Amino acid sequence: MAELTRGAWAKAGSSLAFKTGNWRSDKRPEHDHTRAPCHAACPAGEDQQAWFAHLQEGNAEAAWRSLVAANPLPGVTGRVCPHPCETACNRGGLDGALAIHNVERWLGDEAVAQGWAYPVEPPAPDAPVVAIVGAGPGGLSAAYHCLRNGLRAEVFEASPEAGGLLRSAIPRTRLPRAALDAEIKRLLDLPGITLNLRARLGRDVTLEGLRDSFSAVLLAPGCQLPKHWDVDGATPADLHEGLQLLRDFMDHGKFPAANNVIVHGGGNTAIDLCRLMKRSGVASVTLVTASGLPGPDTAADDLINVVPRELEEALEEGIQIVDHASISRLIMKGSKVTGVEVISLKKEPGPDGRKHRVEFEGTERVLPVDMVVPCVGERVDPDGIEALVDGNYLWPKDIWGQLQAEGVYAIGDARGDRGTVAAAIGDGRRTAMAVAAVFFGLEAPQVNGRDEMPLSGLNTAYYPRSPRARPQKLPVVERSFRAEIEGDIGQTAAMEEAQRCLSCGNCLACDNCWTMCPDNAVIKTVEIASDGSHYVFDLDYCKGCGLCARECPTGFIQMVPEHG
Repeated sequence: MAELTRGAWAKAGSSLAFKTGNWRSDKRPEHDHTRAPCHAACPAGEDQQAWFAHLQEGNAEAAWRSLVAANPLPGVTGRVCPHPCETACNRGGLDGALAIHNVERWLGDEAVAQGWAYPVEPPAPDAPVVAIVGAGPGGLSAAYHCLRNGLRAEVFEASPEAGGLLRSAIPRTRLPRAALDAEIKRLLDLPGITLNLRARLGRDVTLEGLRDSFSAVLLAPGCQLPKHWDVDGATPADLHEGLQLLRDFMDHGKFPAANNVIVHGGGNTAIDLCRLMKRSGVASVTLVTASGLPGPDTAADDLINVVPRELEEALEEGIQIVDHASISRLIMKGSKVTGVEVISLKKEPGPDGRKHRVEFEGTERVLPVDMVVPCVGERVDPDGIEALVDGNYLWPKDIWGQLQAEGVYAIGDARGDRGTVAAAIGDGRRTAMAVAAVFFGLEAPQVNGRDEMPLSGLNTAYYPRSPRARPQKLPVVERSFRAEIEGDIGQTAAMEEAQRCLSCGNCLACDNCWTMCPDNAVIKTVEIASDGSHYVFDLDYCKGCGLCARECPTGFIQMVPEHG
């Protein structure tokens, strides 16, 4: 039995005899490593909080290495990705989301400038070789992650250069070719990757031949053919499909003559096309889209699917947008279009419980036009893979991309449910992991099922307000067909932006729990605290007051039921 003392003092250590944890009734603290919303929203699988943490410590190379553990092309995605991570960022509820894409771009460019080596070990000389069809973002990502998982990769690309739609359909104003070439070259120079150019599936190589010669076949052909488009069966004789028109401009630098153009669609190709045509001298360019523009009355699932900054720049440049609308009739003079009838749309619940866009009679209006350009999506070229194409796409059996044919996988746009560079990169990573697991007898990769940390779970009183970094942009009058519009954020701003990260759901090693616990029930290890593993709850003395959880800035500590 402990010796008791009277008065206002006690012998050293005597308080340990009273295990105040006996008072605890229903809840106890627990570390809960939830996902930051930016990480959960990233199609490429980046953990932005993790690489921002390295930047907070001033280590840019470590941040880049953490980033490219998921995405080998940050200089590309930092320029062209719509960055749903920024939409999801909890900091947006305080003073503006982190400028994730600007920092990502800077890290990618800095890696090229400094020659930082990708964190990849050369695969064994006798490692299995995977055939990859297509050297777009999905195929390149798959090749890179094959190496990271101990496999070799041989890539077959139909074009004279690698890059896919990154090269053929994204304007230089968004993605300068020097930046694209530098990052792709570094990736393809990695030992274990072989590139075959001008090797078209169905002409130069066959699926059967690849299956016979390689351990697995990863199909990343992209979507090269336009979907059919008409209005009640009518199409102009001189119809130009959006993606092909954009490709032709990228190759030849000219558009067909027109004064009033309507682009029908709602993706990045449509916006790029509108801006380039306006810049080339077309007097009036109008985008007609079924989706809505950003605003309080537009639901998240109804928002136009374009890079937000590209939409903002398009409006600056004089592009007119008719949202929540579709073309209901073509007005023709002979076989040439002279006008379009546009009708308003709205999403309404259908009998199946899902929302469908319906037309509103009485909202029709006519717009004069001498060219209509549909940008309503593309489909897979079935040449060489006819047996695998179902409708417009390849449809895998699972999230890893496995098709019905044994050992054949699908990646990127060809899967039909992708549509962004980041999504294709994420596909390449997951599929390479799944293939490696099969070859090396490992467990299949697991889907990350951790919960997300909402803004309401943070104690934002600990974060001083700080405005989002804003890069310089070219004025509208200075924008050309080649100069990059958005500038580099620079090292100083990138490092400052990292300090704005809230580290949602991750331990900051701030010592709040350790210093504020009234019963010293939080113990810190002798190692310098760097994450939650350095803090231990001594439940013999924890009364369950919840002070540690309330004062945890990031929500890393949660109070859970005592007997849950």
